[in-house]
Amino acid sequence: MNGTRDGAVELTGRMREALQNDESVEVVLCPPMIHIPLLVSLLADTNTIKLGAQNCAEFESGAYTGEISALMIREFGCQYVIIGHSERRQLFGESSAQIAAKFQRIQAEGMTPILCVGEQKKHRSAGQTFDIIRYQLLEVIDIVGIKAFSSAVLAYEPVWAIGTGLTARPEQAQEVHGYIRKILLELDNDVSDELRILYGGSVKVDNAAELFQMPDIDGGLVGGASLKFEEFIAICKAAG
Repeated sequence: MNGTRDGAVELTGRMREALQNDESVEVVLCPPMIHIPLLVSLLADTNTIKLGAQNCAEFESGAYTGEISALMIREFGCQYVIIGHSERRQLFGESSAQIAAKFQRIQAEGMTPILCVGEQKKHRSAGQTFDIIRYQLLEVIDIVGIKAFSSAVLAYEPVWAIGTGLTARPEQAQEVHGYIRKILLELDNDVSDELRILYGGSVKVDNAAELFQMPDIDGGLVGGASLKFEEFIAICKAAG
């Protein structure tokens, strides 16, 4: 929940200019919902940058004041929606059942869900990282089915490494990404091979290239650095 109207337009315009001829990386911007219509026109004639939303309702439509449906998001040209973000889980108490329902609504509208999973510091300290990741992932898979993940993206968020001053080493991130890939492999070999798994634990210029060299890290879910033009573009270049 950052930025003003003018700031969103300026930042997006600069990103478009810097990336418009770069076919080596796929970039998805997920601005605050109210800024999406502004950015649609700015990005209309470029294929390098796509649009996504930070969340959506689990309902198709109805008397849900303040909510925004997947259909509404899709009609404005979005192709992706983030769901299950650690802040949605922690601050707004979203359950796995809600997240799975959102997953289904997003795909029903022809968009791609970006499903976030990740452990808190207390879980890592207790040696429960793999247990938490497996639980969060299988809770959704049990509802939507493994084949649904052939049209999805996963993002691993080590919550303990986001805005805390702590940093996950590339090897630590790879360990969890490899474990996620292993869970998927147990269920469907093709899905496991093709699914993109993004890393979302304070991706910065300093660690981007090393993270993206890991075999099971396919990109980044960039938070704070996406608000800083030079840093974000450098991360995109590292991914490309």
